Amino acid sequence: MKVLVIVTAALAIAAGARAQAWSIDQCVDYAVEHNNEVRQRLLSAYEGELDVTEAKDRFLPNVSGYSSQSFNFGRGLTANNTYANRNTSAFSVGAQLSLPIFQGLRAVRQLDYSRTSLRALLERTEEAKDNVTLNVIGQYLQALYAGEMLQVARLKLDISRAELGRRQQLLEAGKIPELDIYEAAAQVSQDELSVVTAENDSTIALLDLRQLLNLPDSCDFAIEPLPDSDMPLLEPGEVFANAMRNNHSIRAGLIEEEAARKNVAVAKSGYIPTLSFSAGIGTNYYKTSGYDNDSFSQQMRHNFAKQIGLSLNVPIFDAFSTRNTVRRANARVAAAALQLDDARNQLYKAITQAYTQAVAAHKKHYTAGRTVESTRAAFDAMQVKYDNGKANPTEYAKAKTDFTSALAEEVQAKYEAILRARILNFYNKQGE
Repeated sequence: MKVLVIVTAALAIAAGARAQAWSIDQCVDYAVEHNNEVRQRLLSAYEGELDVTEAKDRFLPNVSGYSSQSFNFGRGLTANNTYANRNTSAFSVGAQLSLPIFQGLRAVRQLDYSRTSLRALLERTEEAKDNVTLNVIGQYLQALYAGEMLQVARLKLDISRAELGRRQQLLEAGKIPELDIYEAAAQVSQDELSVVTAENDSTIALLDLRQLLNLPDSCDFAIEPLPDSDMPLLEPGEVFANAMRNNHSIRAGLIEEEAARKNVAVAKSGYIPTLSFSAGIGTNYYKTSGYDNDSFSQQMRHNFAKQIGLSLNVPIFDAFSTRNTVRRANARVAAAALQLDDARNQLYKAITQAYTQAVAAHKKHYTAGRTVESTRAAFDAMQVKYDNGKANPTEYAKAKTDFTSALAEEVQAKYEAILRARILNFYNKQGE
């Protein structure tokens, strides 16, 4: 255990020396704010807000103005039903208003559907943030794990180098054959290669986390080790019950199913009659060559007209268009229900799997910790025996390998337990 404390401290010192270290909460907050998928979800939510605004605007009247000017040349039909050469010009101007009085409840239902869809889009946005959070937590712990494995590899290399130096002294004293030096040098080379591999793994893990945060290349980046306090392991039943109330994926699925049902009501509006009111004003000017025509102002004043009307549209047969639309809407309700059921199953699987893996990791961590202590004691004893010539190099190498392998297994179990416990805690606290 003391070795692990030293390894963790060395990792923290190395991180602080490179750059100002980021905590796991800082990484999560930055990633959520700068993640492209979250930004896309926000844009989708903005489009949903526009859909709500558009649904509200359907209650407003349509007002339009018009004007036209035309010219005719050559032969044309006269009032006496004969043809004569003449030139004519016509000008008209006016305005029209159309006001929906009753739209078969379509506008009301469409507004209700748009509002519900917007709520679902907002929940999907939060779901995207949750996914980013889980990915950052996992990659953050992977980077810490890779960093500690690098320290374990360096510790193994230090032991091998110390052993090589000791054997060189023994060779100079004529107490061991030259072959032992070659074996020790070969072990140092292997451990140096392991350090290079571990350094590469640590660099890649940090690079993956950096890319997940969408950090600019010019930004220095390092991470802090986690606090030593253990996170309690929560029961999966309690976590699942809380997640069913607060999980954004489940809430989005519920709202999407509700929206699909409201879309059925929108589709059924096609069966209901509609009533609208219309009004208009206008005037025109007409001039024919060869005839006396009133002045422009006189004609515009005398030809001024007003118009109002009501229009009732009763659907009788629309080639089954409304019926087919309703059927498609009902199919979307069934699809939304299946998607929600799948989301529940996936959530239950994720929680139970995280709990099972956390229990196994805690047991493995406890066992690995005891193994580290026993193999360290065995290695210390073997070193004393080896120094006194009572153990051969093979026995010494095996004791060293057992010790460093136990260290690596403890590190792996440690971060596996932390990751699964944090996943359970995340699902348990969603929506708080």
